[in-house]
Amino acid sequence: MTLSTSTGASGLARRRLVAGVVAGFLGITVALGSGLTATASAAESTTITGVILGVGANETQRVVTWYSSTDTAQKIQLAPTAEIVNGEFPASAVSFDAVGAANTSTTGFNRHATISNLHEKTAYSYRVGAEGNWSPAYAFKTQDFEGDYDFLFFGDPQIGSSGDRLKDQAGWEETLKVATAANPNAELLVSGGDHVESANDEGQWDSFLAPDQLRQVPFVATIGNHDVGGKSYEQHHFTPNTDRTAPYYDNGNPAGAKSGGDYWFTYKDVLFIDINSNSYSTTKQTGGGDAAHVAYITDVVNKHGAEAKWKVLVYHHSIYSPASHSTDADNKDRREDFTTAFSNLGIDMVLQGHDHSYSRSYAIKNGQKANPAEQPGAAQVYPGPGGVIYVTANSSSGSKYYDIKKPDTTGTGVRGNGPDPLNPDSFWYNSVQNQEHVRSYVKVQVKGDKLVLENVRSGTCAAPNASVENGSSCTNTAEGQPIGSIVDSVTVHPYNGNGQAIQVNVPNTAPGEFGWTIDGYNSLVDLGTAQERDGTYFQANGKINPILVSDSRRSLAPWSISANVGDFQDADKTFSGSYLGWTPYVLDAGAGATAGAPVLSAFDDKGKGLSVSSGLGAAVQGHPRGGAKLGADLDLKVPDSIAKGSYRTTLTITALSS
Repeated sequence: MTLSTSTGASGLARRRLVAGVVAGFLGITVALGSGLTATASAAESTTITGVILGVGANETQRVVTWYSSTDTAQKIQLAPTAEIVNGEFPASAVSFDAVGAANTSTTGFNRHATISNLHEKTAYSYRVGAEGNWSPAYAFKTQDFEGDYDFLFFGDPQIGSSGDRLKDQAGWEETLKVATAANPNAELLVSGGDHVESANDEGQWDSFLAPDQLRQVPFVATIGNHDVGGKSYEQHHFTPNTDRTAPYYDNGNPAGAKSGGDYWFTYKDVLFIDINSNSYSTTKQTGGGDAAHVAYITDVVNKHGAEAKWKVLVYHHSIYSPASHSTDADNKDRREDFTTAFSNLGIDMVLQGHDHSYSRSYAIKNGQKANPAEQPGAAQVYPGPGGVIYVTANSSSGSKYYDIKKPDTTGTGVRGNGPDPLNPDSFWYNSVQNQEHVRSYVKVQVKGDKLVLENVRSGTCAAPNASVENGSSCTNTAEGQPIGSIVDSVTVHPYNGNGQAIQVNVPNTAPGEFGWTIDGYNSLVDLGTAQERDGTYFQANGKINPILVSDSRRSLAPWSISANVGDFQDADKTFSGSYLGWTPYVLDAGAGATAGAPVLSAFDDKGKGLSVSSGLGAAVQGHPRGGAKLGADLDLKVPDSIAKGSYRTTLTITALSS
């Protein structure tokens, strides 16, 4: 019998934390009989395409989605960029297993996996696939997990709507290039929907996914009306906390063509809620559509609204906008269905697409202008209780623009599109309307005491601007309104009731880190050939790879490192992990480290061995800062009745600190 330990493909070989719990894994294999017999075959050749970095449930997560030419086991491999040497991922790289299914609109398969336990202010590199078939490595960075940040909002790329997919792609790529170059620390790219013209045209999806920024900054996907009619949207965008049950999923298509759903996530001080507005009032008789969306938003706000300072809704169909869709009956329905609920729930801002033009509403409360005295284009807005700002983004690709419409005689009621008494050329609800036939994007600065919104030009009349290249007019001048110039800017101030809000930023009172890492390369540890003892059991001995513990925190809080194993397995053969015991010790003293108590093999004491969590080392409150090296002798004793085979288990190492 041979026993060996190694890091599994999904092993965590490096862990850091400020406080809390983290865990890592060490694979343990044992062979009963003539020796270790496990072999690995070369992975089937697989082509990886369409990689996109999506947002996770919070700032510590990212979701990566991709297409694969074969239906093989795949994963994400992640490591701090500083540990990538000559393009090689280190042995300590973390892996996250992927799941997926066959594509419905094209050949191949879709995959996604969630990266978790990210650390703040860290540059990471990742790749997807499997051993021998990795994608190129991509990189992203995390920022501080507290405090101010910026995100960028993009209206309808709608790749293919100009009739020239590659021109649309060029405009979309240029907008992302311009926007991220001007805002290198922007932390989210938020979509207003309509990523493509035809939901199942994978050529259009390839063009949409072409910009490198979509693999570098987390993308917040929103489903538009051109994205429905097939599964490609959700095959390319796996979103967190998503409810795909019928009320949020119905889009008037057959069951096999539905896509989307409602989802939410938190990012620092913002609760984002993203809904599938394609499911709307036509299904209200069956409890779906707008009523279901309102119920969903209400539930999310009730459960998570207190966790954030700001509440932002995102959906495709613009209910306050200046162009072709401003008079659509379905959008007037949504005004009736949504606006009072949004005011009652304390929503701060609603981000929309669909109308291929830019507008910023007045503060709207219960479907009416909250403050009749608010001036058009005001640079400072105080919405008061229930006031909501609605923003519609113009085309981010230049594939299609809609021209601004004139107000009509329908008045200023909830469904009305009458003129603004303060600015008769605009609709009553819009503070700012703009259409120059140039690409733009919206920048939102999230601050503790305000939201700052800017609509920014990402192009001029010049190419890439497919709509203008195809003959539409253009009123922008590069000299007077260059790339990067501001179309509109407003600061939105929160409502603080009758009192005065007081805010203070409290710094970390315990700077530094506590964590553990494996000492050196996490190589296979050969425990030698197991020896028969007394004709009744087999025994094998060895040592774990030493664990380095470091603690640089001023708090000097207690810490502990413990571990346990599962059952040993070889296909359908198993034996209990309780037969593994150990004797911990301190190799290099420091950080107050003391060794855990020895644990006997269950063969010796009929106990549970390492099948239950057992201490490797620990330190008490007030210990000195510094580092220590922990080790342990392993002792495996199994009855000689165990069947011959190559067995494997996982030793899970857990670090705890307060």
